[in-house]
This record gives sequence, C-alpha cells and structure tokens, in this order.
Amino acid sequence: MFDLLILAQATPDLPDGDGFMHQVFFHGELFGRTVILYPWKLVGYFGVIMFAGRWLPQLLASKKAKQVKMPRAFWIMSVLGSISLLSYFTFGKTDSVGVLSNLFPSFVGLYNLLLDLKNGPAKSGD
Repeated sequence: MFDLLILAQATPDLPDGDGFMHQVFFHGELFGRTVILYPWKLVGYFGVIMFAGRWLPQLLASKKAKQVKMPRAFWIMSVLGSISLLSYFTFGKTDSVGVLSNLFPSFVGLYNLLLDLKNGPAKSGD
C-alpha cells in the first residue's frame, strides 16, 4: 500500500524535452526504492494536494456554520489545483485524459471564484 503513496517510479514518465522542467530534480533512494522526480511531477503533486485538500476548509466552514458552506478558500484551492494539474498533464506528461479531466473543473472553479469575489462574502441571513 505504501508503494502506491510514493508516486515516484524508477523510469521517467516525462517526454524528452529541453529546459529546467524536463531535467531530473531528484534522483535517489527512498525506502529502498529508486526515486526520480522532475519539476513537472512536483507541479502535479501540488495540484493534487490543492484539489484534494480543498475539502478541508469546506468541511470546517460547514461544521462551524452547521450548514453547507463553500468558503472562498475552497474556490481558490480548486483553481490552483485544477490549473496545476492541467499544466502537468498538458506540458509535463502530455496525457489527454488528464487534460480533459481538469479542463472543466478549472472553468467552474474560476467562475465561482470570480462570482465570490464580485459579490463578496454571503450575508449571515443567507
């Protein structure tokens, strides 16, 4: 099970390319396994953390209000996560499934964030 959480592999999964983002960032051993990380992989990890972690502020806000709340942090983390993952799948891994699965959430998150910024926080009577 822990092997699945490392999310790094012995063979690179990025296409050949020039520039910093396609150069090995870290190459070593972790828990007896060879680990090779590229900067694009770090962008992908950041996106996963933001996109999955967005539910924590939502849960805390809802618990505090004792009703469903979508705090601004949820939408900020949604946009950051979606755009990071979209960048990773577009430029780093070149995976059309990843691109398509993050394209729509990027627009929805950005739209909702813009609405939240335009309208300000919800009134306490809402």
